[in-house]
Amino acid sequence: MKAIRAAYVIAEGQGPGGIVWTGTNAGSGAGFNSGDRAKAPGAVTVSATGAAAVAPFLELRDAVVLVDGDRIVDVATGAAGDALAARAAEVIDLGESVLMPGLIDLEGLVDIDHLQLDSWWSGEHEARLEWSEAYARDPDAVLTSDERSTLRRYGLVQLLLHGITSAMPISTEVHGAWAETHDDMLDTARTASELGIRVFLGPSYRSGVHVTRADGTPSIFWDEEKGRAGFADAARFLDTVEALADPLITGVLVPCRVETVTDEVLQATAKLSAERGTLVRVHATQGLASEIDILREERGATPLGLLQRVGLLNDRLILAHGVYIDVHPDVHGEDRGDLATLAEAGVSIVHCPVTNARYAFLLEKISQYLEAGVTVALGTDSFPPDLIRAIDTGVQLSKVQHNDLGMGMLAEYVEAATLGGARALQRPDLGRIGAGRTADLVAFSLADFRMGAIDDPLRTLTLSGTGRDANFSMVNGRVVMRDGNLPGVDLTALRSEGQRIFEKLRAAYAGRDALQGKSHLGELFPPLFPRGS
Repeated sequence: MKAIRAAYVIAEGQGPGGIVWTGTNAGSGAGFNSGDRAKAPGAVTVSATGAAAVAPFLELRDAVVLVDGDRIVDVATGAAGDALAARAAEVIDLGESVLMPGLIDLEGLVDIDHLQLDSWWSGEHEARLEWSEAYARDPDAVLTSDERSTLRRYGLVQLLLHGITSAMPISTEVHGAWAETHDDMLDTARTASELGIRVFLGPSYRSGVHVTRADGTPSIFWDEEKGRAGFADAARFLDTVEALADPLITGVLVPCRVETVTDEVLQATAKLSAERGTLVRVHATQGLASEIDILREERGATPLGLLQRVGLLNDRLILAHGVYIDVHPDVHGEDRGDLATLAEAGVSIVHCPVTNARYAFLLEKISQYLEAGVTVALGTDSFPPDLIRAIDTGVQLSKVQHNDLGMGMLAEYVEAATLGGARALQRPDLGRIGAGRTADLVAFSLADFRMGAIDDPLRTLTLSGTGRDANFSMVNGRVVMRDGNLPGVDLTALRSEGQRIFEKLRAAYAGRDALQGKSHLGELFPPLFPRGS
């Protein structure tokens, strides 16, 4: 058995028999074991009068977590914590760190250039970064299979180094021959298992791709046979994952952006999901002209209407972004039932605050989603894959949207990064530190002088820290990061190879530019300031 001791532990907040842990009994030194609560993230833990409600988490000080195999045995403070440590074969003392449930990233970035190159430009310039229509007729993979493997390793290592213990990976298809493949994902699964990160994985597939025509207008280039073949590959991957029987690898279905997948393939996805009980993540409600207008004009549906029509609107659906629904001011600016539709169907959304801010498409108040009973998980979806920065960005945007410093929703964002992700994944054993839970843990150091004074450990981490302060993680009871290092990973070599691959990906954009032909990279990606000689 292993015992992990930390100055601060964010543990489950309900004691035996449903007794709520409050300030009067939190430091009693007793261990605790909590039951599941059918409650969406965002539950108020303390009322305006100070009365305690059922708390999703409890902050324990100088606490010990005892782990046996892949399970948490108990959590305790004081003399009871010392007794737990005495039972362990190894005691890992994290010092002045906050130990919390492992972070769950349902838009876990595993590529290298997403948002680095395409989040700085106006629409006209951005159109040059899409595939040209001519290129779409005969696309080619930019990277070799070994380079793609290195790219995925680079991405998974980044996730771990930023404190992510569970991820549903995402990468851009712009550099591929069309979309991801069975063999690409099998390689990702093997790399994830080696590194020790839990992944929910499947090859993406699409029937069409956004392109820019020679006259500069946008369109979707369709190749429906490739969509069918991609879906077949994805179905085969589910069988492959089942044969692997690896507790860290779960197969999921991940069709691409909903407007680029035919009704036929979406219906087949829904059917297979129902037959196998497989989760589905789809990107929808993330674009106006690029999605909502296209679906209305070409398929006579809203994004949610389409998902309902094809049979995907249910509790197995994980909806990436969930931004452009009726409450958004760029859609209707009022609640016409979309939130209730999502909640009643049991759909989860993946909120990506940093990506929302960088691409300027903001979720219209996370509080509305939570109050409606919608499960909200978090995603990074851009570099760096840092959920601490995502939480901080979301909190500050929420304050601005509500014009109220008291509506930052920090507790709700922390819940979304843990409990919300666990609910979306239908894994009640994840997202919690409590007896009987799976031992997925992460710690962030608060010992750096630059952290400043500590009042509340999670407020301090949010205000002064980042995911780079992760110094320990455990997945399924296995220590995968210690003192901020990943055993067996040569970061210097991986960084060098990652830079080389990035340069190769960057150079490939020029050959796909619909408006300028073989454009010069200096023109396509101009430096912020002129470079001197």
